[in-house]
Amino acid sequence: MERRFFALSADMYVKGRWYLSDPVDSEGAEIDDIWQFTEGRPLETQEPLRIPIQRPGEPLDIEFAGAGKAPVVSERVAAVFREQASDDVQLFPICVDGRAEPYFILNAVRTLRCIDEAACREVQHFTADEEMFAERAGQYRYVGGLRIDKSKVGGVRVFRLWGWPLPLIVDEEVKEALEANGIFGGKFEEV
Repeated sequence: MERRFFALSADMYVKGRWYLSDPVDSEGAEIDDIWQFTEGRPLETQEPLRIPIQRPGEPLDIEFAGAGKAPVVSERVAAVFREQASDDVQLFPICVDGRAEPYFILNAVRTLRCIDEAACREVQHFTADEEMFAERAGQYRYVGGLRIDKSKVGGVRVFRLWGWPLPLIVDEEVKEALEANGIFGGKFEEV
């Protein structure tokens, strides 16, 4: 049986949901790189981080915080990732303003070059001619109808995509474990 994979994202249609801001340090200062949690590489954090609430509302089990889209997960979701994909993720404890229960930033530590361009609906690349984006030449400007080449995934269960880092990809077993634990606020789209 062929493995299936899904992009995990926040369900923007949850009524009254909260919105979280980018992580800050313990003094409330912005961290140097808000995008580091979407780069698909192991990280070291220097100090505890906290997450301000941008708009109060119903807490979600998974949210992608602020402009940097750092995955913020509840203890229940963190437990699934610890059990199902401990080699593929890091979990950094954080404080969410006004909340007593534990939350974590989830960092996928692997990036795979596995987008199946021929199977996607539309693919656009950055080019070397674009002065503003020359350092991103060859990476993806846009991917519509994302599909991956599953033969390039190997045994990895959670990962980011080379050149198109925003989607957090999980395998079917991780997806099913999250659903069985009643994840609130997450949605899955097969890739």
